[in-house]
Amino acid sequence: MDPLPVDKDARGMIDPGTGLTRFRVDRSAPSDTVARFVDRYWLASWDLPEDEPFTQRFLAHPVVNVVFVCGTATVHGPSTRVTSRHLVGSGWALGVMFRPAGFRPFLGRPMNGIVDASLPLGEVFEGAEFAQEDPDRLIADVDRFLAARVPADRHPAEDTAALVERVAADPTVGVAALARREGMGVRLLQRRFADHVGLGPKAVIRRYRFYEAAERARGGAMDWSVVAAELGFSDQSHLTREFTSVIGVPPAAYAARGGTGAGSGAASRPTTTS
Repeated sequence: MDPLPVDKDARGMIDPGTGLTRFRVDRSAPSDTVARFVDRYWLASWDLPEDEPFTQRFLAHPVVNVVFVCGTATVHGPSTRVTSRHLVGSGWALGVMFRPAGFRPFLGRPMNGIVDASLPLGEVFEGAEFAQEDPDRLIADVDRFLAARVPADRHPAEDTAALVERVAADPTVGVAALARREGMGVRLLQRRFADHVGLGPKAVIRRYRFYEAAERARGGAMDWSVVAAELGFSDQSHLTREFTSVIGVPPAAYAARGGTGAGSGAASRPTTTS
């Protein structure tokens, strides 16, 4: 199934209304074989006046992105904080956004070892080299490369991927309730997340709650006490504190600008995820 266009689903981008006036993001689906582990390919392109650079901020999905830009190929591990990408002049970047836990079979070791890390692609796939003159050809080449390395048998991380995607669909669940629903203890759930996802279940649930709150804010003013209750926060104050600590402004202020304004004092580091 083709991924939703970015104007319909901007989860992961902060202030997308502004960003999407400065650059373009196109998304495409992987082949059926690769789709077991990859959610989508994304292509960001920009053409800015030389004296008007732009910085886009992200609260990335709890996944791995492999990013090809300016002749380099980098594996970006799951992130715990807001990150940013500084755009200058014209150019493009191609990303391979894996499913939650989807990179674990390729990495071959626990995912919590690459949280907040950026690795050259060659450290994971020895000798991997790709021509980067044309993004369409690059997508095809990467898809063939991954298809040749997909495990023949079902990997345990695939069950975790499905579990995380159920959380994404309903982030109101708490950790204890999630463990009960999945028929395991909390400690086992935490170990599975550390191994397969990299981030703990609490952090993953929190991330998807933020996404839902931010997407609702793009629609303008609303009753945030109702939103807090619907998303599993203890009350509106809890939502406001959590949202502000990550995004940099309260949800009401974010909503007032329609998700399009500038600002924030949140910590960031360079990366790209769409």
